[in-house]
Amino acid sequence: MTAVDSGAVLPAPYLREDLADFAGYSSARTSGPAPDGAGDWAWLNANEAAAANQGDPTGASRRYPDPQPGRLRARLAGTWGVRPEELLVVRGSDEGIDVLVRGCTAPGEGAIVVAPPTFGMYAVSARLHGVAVAESPQLLVAADRDRFELDAGAVREAVATTGAGLVFVASPGNPTGTTVPAAELAALAADLRGRALLVVDEAYGDFSDQPSATALLAAHENVVVLRTLSKAHGLAGARIGAVIAQPELVAALGRVQAPYPLAVPAIELALAATEPDALAATTERVWRTVAERERVASTLSDAVRAGRAGSIRCVMAGEANFVTVRADDPAAVMDALAGSGVVARSLAGHPALSDGVRITVGQEHENDRVLAALTGAPAPATQTPATQATQTTATQTTQETP
Repeated sequence: MTAVDSGAVLPAPYLREDLADFAGYSSARTSGPAPDGAGDWAWLNANEAAAANQGDPTGASRRYPDPQPGRLRARLAGTWGVRPEELLVVRGSDEGIDVLVRGCTAPGEGAIVVAPPTFGMYAVSARLHGVAVAESPQLLVAADRDRFELDAGAVREAVATTGAGLVFVASPGNPTGTTVPAAELAALAADLRGRALLVVDEAYGDFSDQPSATALLAAHENVVVLRTLSKAHGLAGARIGAVIAQPELVAALGRVQAPYPLAVPAIELALAATEPDALAATTERVWRTVAERERVASTLSDAVRAGRAGSIRCVMAGEANFVTVRADDPAAVMDALAGSGVVARSLAGHPALSDGVRITVGQEHENDRVLAALTGAPAPATQTPATQATQTTATQTTQETP
């Protein structure tokens, strides 16, 4: 059995003061007498069923899983270049965000800082927890409105003004696709030391040339990195992610987490997906996605310059697995895509990017349909029938976790 060490010292001032002596829930798995299942033990301490369900022929799901499966924790740590004790396995980045908000901010007192336009779950988690959300809008720096940048000065001011204990920065960002340079993250972390955690969400990091912020952990105690298997690794339905941070913080967040957070089938999927051959296939898949992203973006940009892209005004430069366009009539863009059986994402809910449409990079034939719909170029003769392709594309383009 593997659990996050419950005896680690709480890393004040980053955690809630009222949780200083909080031990969390003592589950049957973490308090059992036989670590790793050694010995001929009759496990009768968790009130599990005496026999497996007929629908579970291997019996793998009859027992509660380890809260932090040792093999998976070690595997993910190796995948992302950190130590196992620096990593908490969570149910996707969403749970990582949630345990950080619950563990590091007090309801009715705490605050977080976000930099819109950005992923909406940071604010959702905070508001559900009764925590204020301070916004430090990103700067629109290009004349053709194709790029946003983090306003680090505004973030510093927001922390100083609100006393926020968490700053969430997505790099690459969603829905912008832009990254924050490592040197800028390091400088911001240094300025926030002793006051706030800098949480760098790298859900789309596999699609970027930007080095991971995990490299900052050794020098900056207040850096936290979120990673996930949902995007590049193709396991959005398994809900596997990680919070990567100092071991003391990881231990404390483990006490905030649910007792048995990971389902056995999801654990098995994650282990299979991080075998060497699977990782090699993921790398190839990422290369193809990046190549397709560049093809779609450059083709659309050429069409904009030539006046062949309808109301699309610009294509935003990004390093994720999507392309975001801005248009004078974004509803018309959505309609054109829908008319070709493509489901995209309207950004009307983002005030700074309400004219935007985000298009996930799909398979080549799906991307061809996007280009045909938006530029008037003829669709390739090999495209799938409309009804079948509509179903396929809808599945590919509506995965909405960060």
